[in-house]
Amino acid sequence: MSEFHIAVVAGDGIGPEVTEQAIAVLNKVGELFHHAFHFNKVLAGGCAIDATGKCLPEETLEECKKADSVLLGAVGGPKWDNVAGDQRPERALLGLREKLGLYANLRPAIIHKALADACPLKPEITGDSLDILIVRELTGGIYFGEKGYREGKYGQEAFDIEAYSEMEVKRIAKTAFEVAMQRNKKVTSVDKANVLESSRFWRKTVIEVAKEYPEVELTHMYVDNAAMQLIRNPKQFDVIVTSNIFGDILSDEASMITGSIGLLPSASLGQTGAGMYEPIHGSAPDIAGQDIANPVAAILSTAMMLKYSFKLDKEADAIEKAVTSVLEAGYRTPDIMSEGMKEVGTKEMGNLILHFLS
Repeated sequence: MSEFHIAVVAGDGIGPEVTEQAIAVLNKVGELFHHAFHFNKVLAGGCAIDATGKCLPEETLEECKKADSVLLGAVGGPKWDNVAGDQRPERALLGLREKLGLYANLRPAIIHKALADACPLKPEITGDSLDILIVRELTGGIYFGEKGYREGKYGQEAFDIEAYSEMEVKRIAKTAFEVAMQRNKKVTSVDKANVLESSRFWRKTVIEVAKEYPEVELTHMYVDNAAMQLIRNPKQFDVIVTSNIFGDILSDEASMITGSIGLLPSASLGQTGAGMYEPIHGSAPDIAGQDIANPVAAILSTAMMLKYSFKLDKEADAIEKAVTSVLEAGYRTPDIMSEGMKEVGTKEMGNLILHFLS
């Protein structure tokens, strides 16, 4: 029997509700496939501020470092809007990514056939399905570069510096090519090489890495064109690799194309097999505790954990198939409800997925 230790950062708002269902699914997978999953619940975000005065307590960080992977719910909410910037709940995410060395964010943008009508684009553009994977560099670039204030040409000005080292670009490019080898062997590298020196360096380095993966087709696209092409012809993309800031924007755009943000998971990976897995939706404090939050994104995040950290592809596929079966059977949480479907709550949706697991 294989054993895995998972640190659970349930967080704030609907985080505890959706992670509860995700844990139940992992336990069922353990029963079916003879694995033992051990869960260690720790605090981060707003709840950690309330309990300890810090958004990311040292104890939480240490437990996450020891775990085989981290399952995250969501953090933040208006209750902590006036907390100092370096201790806001969201800073816990940056801290976890940085301290755990999680430099690659994998975010799928998937349109499930049963939810094709939720897509805001015309059917002739997307068909009845879409499957794009955005690989975003997560710990470098303008978000982590030098920043500050200085006297400029027109008086005081603020600055944020975009900088990437060869090592940082190489490792995120390798991640993109590796996952492309498991998919359709096609990578689009997005940059702004017609304007930015950092992007010209990015493109040059990605081309060098591509030589190690001759089976993968590599194309390049400027970020402004990529933003347009995601709307105009999203099916041309398979794996998109890009910088921190461009990935932040494009992954949000891609998620809205699916029309069902409550169904989209993500993975943050580093050099080791451990990673952090989380739904892309926020903490949604306005619906917390009402049993109406959609747990599917959190549940699909566990499927990504099984696939990328634990190399349990068969088990991951079982979760994904169970989710598909529930959606095809017409069950919907309020956020994806449509006429003729059967509305269910958070717990019932989780129970239905457990029922279809095999």
